[in-house]
Amino acid sequence: MLSPEHRALVRATVPLLETGGEALTNHFYRILLGEHPEVRPYFNQANQITGEQPRALANGVLMYAKHIDRLEALGDLVDVIVNKHVSLRIRADHYPIVGRCLLRAIREVLGPDVATDEIIDAWGAAYGQLAGILSGAEATIYDAVAEAPGGWRDGRAFRVIEKVRESDEITSFRFAPVDGQPVYAHAPGQYIGLRVHVHGVDSRRNYSLSAAADGVGYRISVKRVAGGAVSTFLHDDVQVGDTVELFPPSGHFVLEENERPLVLISGGVGITPTLAMLERALPSGRPIHFIHSARHGGVHAFRDTIDSLAASHPQLRRYYCYEKPRTEDVGHEASGYLDRNLLAAWLPGTTDIDAYFLGPKPFMKAVRKALRDLGVADARARYEFFGPASSLD
Repeated sequence: MLSPEHRALVRATVPLLETGGEALTNHFYRILLGEHPEVRPYFNQANQITGEQPRALANGVLMYAKHIDRLEALGDLVDVIVNKHVSLRIRADHYPIVGRCLLRAIREVLGPDVATDEIIDAWGAAYGQLAGILSGAEATIYDAVAEAPGGWRDGRAFRVIEKVRESDEITSFRFAPVDGQPVYAHAPGQYIGLRVHVHGVDSRRNYSLSAAADGVGYRISVKRVAGGAVSTFLHDDVQVGDTVELFPPSGHFVLEENERPLVLISGGVGITPTLAMLERALPSGRPIHFIHSARHGGVHAFRDTIDSLAASHPQLRRYYCYEKPRTEDVGHEASGYLDRNLLAAWLPGTTDIDAYFLGPKPFMKAVRKALRDLGVADARARYEFFGPASSLD
């Protein structure tokens, strides 16, 4: 049980986490992944190399310590983590392993003079509380989805029924269940967990669903990432007729259906979940502004699809910005980076909008700042991270 004394001790470590959180989480991952190979499939090693995973965990640990007395102040962070865990099928028995490694990392990084027995005891109680919150929420989702129409609990075999090259970098894969039964209807904006064996190595990833729910299958659209083991495997090795294992859809970043103008802003492969949102929103008749930024036309996926929809739906306006257009690129409204001035020109004539934006982190930071500067409330500007849950602040 987390006592008032425990809370005070955890709060006292906040300054240490602010200055040394990444060193702590880097050491934690060295212990966890080095000594527990059974959990390695749940982690994208590229995020370890870039430091994104340790930074995200450091931010999460810091936020938890800061708000130990008011966990509601964490906002969406808990939901983000829970849904990421659900998409990969994190189990309750993983939490004790993580807890032991975290406490050991605290002891070894901070040293015995700082990480006293009292501090370790306090963090052990704090971690126990957090683990209970996360595993309980995850169990609730596992049960609800398994009992829903078309739902299932763990892995389910799906066959690749279509593979389409969408751009120089992005390829779509459409899956149908091998058992021929209906599938769980995902909300637009959600993602799905995928498990494959890449040259004998068990690997799990989650990918945004790039088409609205149809009850019979799913579509993901994957960018080939330099050095990305799973994306390269999917592009080069997975073919029509092959089978993969999918976990049920999850994700808290979903379309809110109302009459407010909808603004979908994407950079690069960030376009994928906005496609499902657009498909779902079009029949409502609400005004939609679709804004996409790409390096150039060769890597601009789904342009023909969006152009065709805009031609047949007068409430849909689309705008394209190419960072470095090629000589053969035509039909884009602007060159360079998507900035405040372009958004001011392309947004609806009101700040009472629903904006959803995704893309590389610098792109997302710039978009959020621009939306704030233009008077769009944070509550109306929603975003999602493709990788580890992080912060734009």
